Amino acid sequence: MENNNKVAITPNVLMIAIPYQGHLNPFLHLAIKLASKGFAIHFVHTLHAHHVIKSSSENRFDGDDVFSGARESGLDIRYSTISDGFPIEYDRSEDVVSYWDHMLKVFPSLVDEFVANLINTVPPSPWIIVADTISSWQGLIAEKYNMVNVSFWTEPAVVFALDYYVDLLTKNGHFPSSSSSGDRDCVIDYIPGVAPIHKKDLMSNLQESDSTSILNKILLKTFEEVKKADIVLHNTVEELESYTLSTLNELWPTYAIGPINFSPETTKLDISKSLLPETDCTEWLNSKPPGSVLYVSFGSLVQIEQKVIQEVARGLRASKLNFLWALRRDIFEHEINVFPAGFEDDVKDRGLIITWCDQIAVMSNPAVGGFLTHCGWNSILESMWFGVPMICYPVLYDQPTNRKLVVDDWKIGIDLCQDKAKVEGEEVAWKIKTLMNSETSDGVRNEMKKLTSVIRSAWGADGSSTTNFNRFLDDLNDKIQQKYS
Repeated sequence: MENNNKVAITPNVLMIAIPYQGHLNPFLHLAIKLASKGFAIHFVHTLHAHHVIKSSSENRFDGDDVFSGARESGLDIRYSTISDGFPIEYDRSEDVVSYWDHMLKVFPSLVDEFVANLINTVPPSPWIIVADTISSWQGLIAEKYNMVNVSFWTEPAVVFALDYYVDLLTKNGHFPSSSSSGDRDCVIDYIPGVAPIHKKDLMSNLQESDSTSILNKILLKTFEEVKKADIVLHNTVEELESYTLSTLNELWPTYAIGPINFSPETTKLDISKSLLPETDCTEWLNSKPPGSVLYVSFGSLVQIEQKVIQEVARGLRASKLNFLWALRRDIFEHEINVFPAGFEDDVKDRGLIITWCDQIAVMSNPAVGGFLTHCGWNSILESMWFGVPMICYPVLYDQPTNRKLVVDDWKIGIDLCQDKAKVEGEEVAWKIKTLMNSETSDGVRNEMKKLTSVIRSAWGADGSSTTNFNRFLDDLNDKIQQKYS
């Protein structure tokens, strides 16, 4: 490896994206980061994801290539698409179980065929596969085609550790879950690298009574595959999760390289990545005083009960504060009349309701003073980067565990309600006022300032993520030399 971390020869890096926004965003930024270090990136979307991004992008990229702008900047990123085995018009959200069962059983053979054809089109050179850890085929492909195997985890390291050690949860009778409330309140204190945690704060899949659900099948396969990895990357910051990361490092070379979305090289390029059309909110936000707007979003994927949305609306109306609400049309199973009677008229002078937006553009605007969030990991990292404290309403997946980090461990947010099943408009209004009032949220804002400094420093010249990324490149180069010498 040269001193600037650029490889002496140009290895090819294969990256096949998982077609969900929370996975896609950091994965794409990692591709840009690697390309900036001299790697030839072969970035692959599913045909369906490509179609959706192109439909949402308003002609922001040329022809059929989302990376055309990156290549104009001198980066070697070659773009392809792969069929997931379904027609483009097939609704992949209508029967998630069948879709992911297909992705587990059939998609790996499609990847195998794709990779065989791709390798035949490229002059002989070292190959690296950098795959989202959720991929169910990474180990198979890496072994078959003699690739260095790099796994990229897009959630907190503590979530990785909890899923990895599911056998210990099973052995101790904490998974599958029982229905007793006492079981939810018990403390789990035996997971390597994880501080004692209440069962109610585990990820939603670990709170299920069915260990054979499609999500648990995916994660079981995921953590079988990750055991074959040469290196594991984490989209977190070492100072935030040092205990977990150091423990995981005993199993593989483990590098915290987050938040990757804010790595210096990756913020300079405008790459189309949104799976939903975005509304530009800049003019509206610029018309509001600094710190006066509550941003509300429940993410790109989870569905929310109608009653919850209506109670949040009641709370926003009663708070009398400015708000920007990104509310997807598919947030319910069936399209219905979303808001309480008269809500939109009552808030029209201080509320903007849209279907989707560029969240980084919103969060970076000085008008935004708080974030009511589902606790997706990308959203949390973005909140910390811009110093925006949170009101937390976790729904699924890693979100309950993320809430624990935000509220209980780091103290940079508050809970929307004590009981997720009992969201009430009056309590929502009180929590909004509490967070948005600088006096009542003084402690939360002070803690947020500290963590904002920590994660921004991580990408400084001597910061932990900069150092870890360079160490990763050195390690990667060593593994290339070992495999191809």
